[in-house]
Amino acid sequence: MRYRFAWILLASLLSSACAAEQAVEPSGDYIETQATPILDAPSAVPGRYAPADRQKVAQGEYLVELLACGACHTDGALIGEPNPERALAGSRVGIAYANPLGNDKPGVVFPPNITPDVETGIGEWTDKQLEDAIRAGSGRHVDRRIAMMPWAGYARLSKDDISAIVVYLRSIEDVRHRVPDNVVPGTETDELFVYFGVYRNR
Repeated sequence: MRYRFAWILLASLLSSACAAEQAVEPSGDYIETQATPILDAPSAVPGRYAPADRQKVAQGEYLVELLACGACHTDGALIGEPNPERALAGSRVGIAYANPLGNDKPGVVFPPNITPDVETGIGEWTDKQLEDAIRAGSGRHVDRRIAMMPWAGYARLSKDDISAIVVYLRSIEDVRHRVPDNVVPGTETDELFVYFGVYRNR
């Protein structure tokens, strides 16, 4: 079932109630969806971290849950259908970072796999690259910000907190899951994506 953007429709009706003969459907082919905001972080795998790091791993797991990393980085969570077998393994559902109501081919970013898988995840990232991605939203090989990464909210995390997250992410199970390439505005995509975490295409 398709839903209208109620606030846009209401403003339109109030401003042109007498002149308009037919209400415009601003939401087009988008339907309302309900994301899964909080997910349990996967448990660390015994033997993948030093015994001395046990407390640090626990702290990292707590922070990953608290910061709701799984809400974006778990397949299906953005549309309320999280796949527990792909916890933190990236999402095939993307996030539009350009307005799809003004551009029917918006830019879309697909949250990456942040498990330690070497081929599809962070297995070959250095600790510094991971720290920069969390704190400053920097990509692995580029200085520009990662679209939609809420790095500004993480910029004030302490060095110990960032380190705990990195140690924890390296301690969880590798999940081989490749997400689609990001899409620049004006490019067609057949993949699902959400806009503001509320509406999704198709």
